[in-house]
Formats: sequence, C-alpha cells, structure tokens
Amino acid sequence: MRHLKLAPNRLRFLIVVLLMISVFFRFFNLDSKVYWHDETFTSLRISGYTATEVKQQIFNGRIITKESFAKFQSYNMEKGLSDTIKSLATEDPQHPPLYYVIARFWVGIFGNSVTAIRSLSALISLLIFPSVYWLCRELFKASVWVSEVAIALMAISPIHLVYAQEAREYILWMVTILVCSASLLRALRLESKDQAPRILTWGIYAITLALSLYTFLLSGFVAVAHGIYVIATARFKLNRTVKAYFLASLAGFLAFTPWIVVVITNFLQFDGSTSWTKMQLPLEILIKSWLLQLTRIFIDLNFGFENQFNYVITPIFLTLVGYSIYFLCRTSNYKVWLFIVTLIVIPALPLMLPDLIFGGIRSLSDRYLLPSYLGIQLAVTYLLATQLDNESLFRRRIWQTIMGLLIICGLVSYGVSSQAETWWSKVISYGNPQVAKIINQAARPLLISDASGINYGNVFSLSYLLQPKVQFLLVKDQTVPNIPNEFTDIFLLNPSDIWRNQIETDYQCTTKVLYGDNHYLLWKLENLHSLHWKHPIFAKIPSE
Repeated sequence: MRHLKLAPNRLRFLIVVLLMISVFFRFFNLDSKVYWHDETFTSLRISGYTATEVKQQIFNGRIITKESFAKFQSYNMEKGLSDTIKSLATEDPQHPPLYYVIARFWVGIFGNSVTAIRSLSALISLLIFPSVYWLCRELFKASVWVSEVAIALMAISPIHLVYAQEAREYILWMVTILVCSASLLRALRLESKDQAPRILTWGIYAITLALSLYTFLLSGFVAVAHGIYVIATARFKLNRTVKAYFLASLAGFLAFTPWIVVVITNFLQFDGSTSWTKMQLPLEILIKSWLLQLTRIFIDLNFGFENQFNYVITPIFLTLVGYSIYFLCRTSNYKVWLFIVTLIVIPALPLMLPDLIFGGIRSLSDRYLLPSYLGIQLAVTYLLATQLDNESLFRRRIWQTIMGLLIICGLVSYGVSSQAETWWSKVISYGNPQVAKIINQAARPLLISDASGINYGNVFSLSYLLQPKVQFLLVKDQTVPNIPNEFTDIFLLNPSDIWRNQIETDYQCTTKVLYGDNHYLLWKLENLHSLHWKHPIFAKIPSE
C-alpha cells in the first residue's frame, strides 16, 4: 500500500498551495466590486445613524455632493456603540448585532474604506479552515485524510470567496455554524465515554450556539437540525445525553433572549424589510435557480441560468452531489451520515417548502442556504477522501482526476471573480457600475432620486462610484423637485411611472431610458433646458 505513505505528503503540499492561493484571492482587489445596497447598510449601522435620520437630513430636496454621504457611511464620534445596536434593533431586527459590533471596532482602528471593512470578512473567512478541520476530526473520528480534503475543497469553493469579500455577517455565520457543530459532536463524544470535562464541553456548545444566533437568526434552523440529530442518535430516548443537550441548548437560547425580545417587539419592521421574499416566480424558474445555486458551490463564472453553459455543468454537479449523499448514507456510520443529512435538509426545508406551496423567493438567497452548502461540501469531501484512498489504482486515478477538475473549476472561478466589477451576489446593485459610467460621462450631471424601495441603498451605493462633479437632488415622498438650470444632464434613478410623468408634465420635457435591468431603470430628462422656464419655480426669473 505504497500510495498510502506517499499520498498524504502530496495532499498536504497541495493543501498548502491551495491555502496560499485562497488567502491571496480573498484579499486581492477587495474594493474592485461595487459596494452594494446591503453593504451600505452595514456602513450605516457602523455609523450609528438610522435610515430615518438619513432621510431627514439629505432626502430633503436640496442639492448635495457625494461628500454628504460620508457622515452616514463611516465611524464617527457623534454616535456610539449603543447607537449601532439601537439602529439594528429599531430598523433591522433580523440582523443580530454581533458582526456589526465587531465591524464598528474594526473600522474604528483600520478606517472606513471599502478595502478596510471588507478585509474584516476576508480575515474571518480564514477561520473556516481550522473550524472545518476540527468538525471533520470529530465527525469522521481519527481520519485526518477527510479533514485535509475538506480544507482543500473549502479553500477553492467560489461561494466562500463571495462572502469572504462582502461586508456582511454571512462568512462569520459560516464559521459559527462549523464551530458550533464541532463542539456539539465533541460534547456527544465525551458524554458517551463518561469523561469528566463534559460539563465544560456542553458549556462551549451553549456559548457557540449563542454566538451563532447573535450572528444570524437562521441559526435557529441549525439548532433544530442539531436537536433532531441528538434525539435520533439517542434512539428517541430521554437519556442523560439528551438531557445535557437540552440544558445546553436552553442556555444558548436564554443568552439570546434579549434579541428575541427585540425581534418580537419590532416585528413589523422585520416583516417590512423582508417583503421582497414574497415575490412570485414560476416553478420552472424556481427549480432552475436552485440548480444554479448548487453549481456555485463548485464553479461560479457569474452566469445566469439562461446561459447555455449551465445546461452542461448543472447535471454534472447535481450527479456529483447526489452520488456523494448516496455514498455517504450507504458506506458511513449512521451517526455520520445523519449529521450531514440533517445539516443539509433541515435549514433548507423551511425556505424551500413555503416557496413551493405559497410562492416566494426565500430560498433563492444563497446566503440563507449556507448551512446546507456546508453539509453538501462535507458529503462531497467524504466521497473524495474515501475514493482517493481506494485500493484500486484505476479508481484512485478517476477520483484524482475529478478532484483535479474541481480544483480547476474553483481556481478559474477565483480568477474571473478577481477581475470583475460586479457579481450576481450584488443583486439589486448589479448594474450600478454601468449606471455610474453613464452618469460620469456628463459634463455637469445631476442625479435625482427618492428614498422609496431599493432607491435609498442604491443611491448610497452609487455615491462610491460617481465622480465628485456629480451632484444629487434627493427628495422625500416623490415630490416634484426644483431643478436648477446649471446642469447639462439630469438623470432620474428608478422613478415610479406616476412620479416621472408628473415631472415630464411640470417641466414639459421628455424622458429616455439609458439603462434598465430587472431591478431598476435610469432615465434622462431631455429637452429640459430649452423649456425649464415654463416650470412655476422659474416664472419669476428674468431672462438674460
């Protein structure tokens, strides 16, 4: 069995190389992609201001420059840490405060630049490697081989890179899921051996569960998966292990009680900020989107499901994942496969079933399915690690080739992503770089918008891309603005049809679409300067 002696050294060398490449791409061109809608809200929370305060101060119908946004996108001494937590509690209760508290301290030390704030996520993402190593050692017992393959796959997974370069809490959530799961398995292992430190290990589980909950609310589904696993492995008996688990879980949820009260108290704000999940899509589009999300675990070239390339790769990766789960269930101990299957299924079902039954797009947010993605990666890891160690040389060569292709897919995805200025994960801000280029080409441009819907966040997102010569006229409640005649080009960002038609009528001008996608439109006012004097606000201005 000479290959068993040589392979570990080769694999460890490969892991070191992949880790170096992974670290490089996580920190490379951190500011190249658009700082999108949701990330501007991260900066808003760090500043301690609320969106309501922002709307009062700059959405007031006055001409402002891009410098006016900086106050609400940076660490400042006017607001404290309590204001950061308060702004989340009152406007974004679905986002617990742990990441934002850390981010505020981080920005206070390293500055407010896009690179600085995203580097926090990039740094946190490196904790995935020791976390998954620990989890695999607990799950697969003494098999170091599986743990090392897991690190290799995580290092080149495109979905990890996406959230490692985003100023949001989701990469921290992945770390807490891995650590919480590993601590659970360790507590169960020590409990079964009747070792003395089990109180400490259950305490660690309670702490990590609370940290995960304080990172993202959907950790509750992971806790449910853990509960089902513990009860099932105990043969549905209320033994000492189950009692210890319930006590530890209860302690974790009790620690999270203050934020549960916040969520309940501010339920209406919570419902309003997630109203986008109720959008209706045809079943065919829903299924295609799920399959596309599955492939992004392994390869991500920023293609939509309408791209013909996806019809080639989707069946391949679907087969790989399906066979991995089948192989896992068929060859591993039930305590191993049950843990992975519950991690895949339980967090996904509450999102996918309502979309199928009632309609909606809850399950189309990749970030909500991150626990399931981790479970899928563990299943594929087990398959590859087992087959790479197969006694048959022919089978080893086949799976070495498959492993090599997965690595190539990941590295190509990293290379493409590193050069892009936008990505599918930017969703409603995907087109902002193109919109900014159009506006920046004007000599003296003015951008008009309001605070309704996605406009608020996208105006802030554009402020990072627009040149200093661009000025803003932001209004509240879609009132017709007073437009000075000093600008060469007037742009409207995503106005409602009623508001746009009212502007056309009052200024006796026309509007033309310059950019449009599924999320919003950029319009330009035409023939305005030749007719601006017809508007009432210019009636008293004498002609030159």
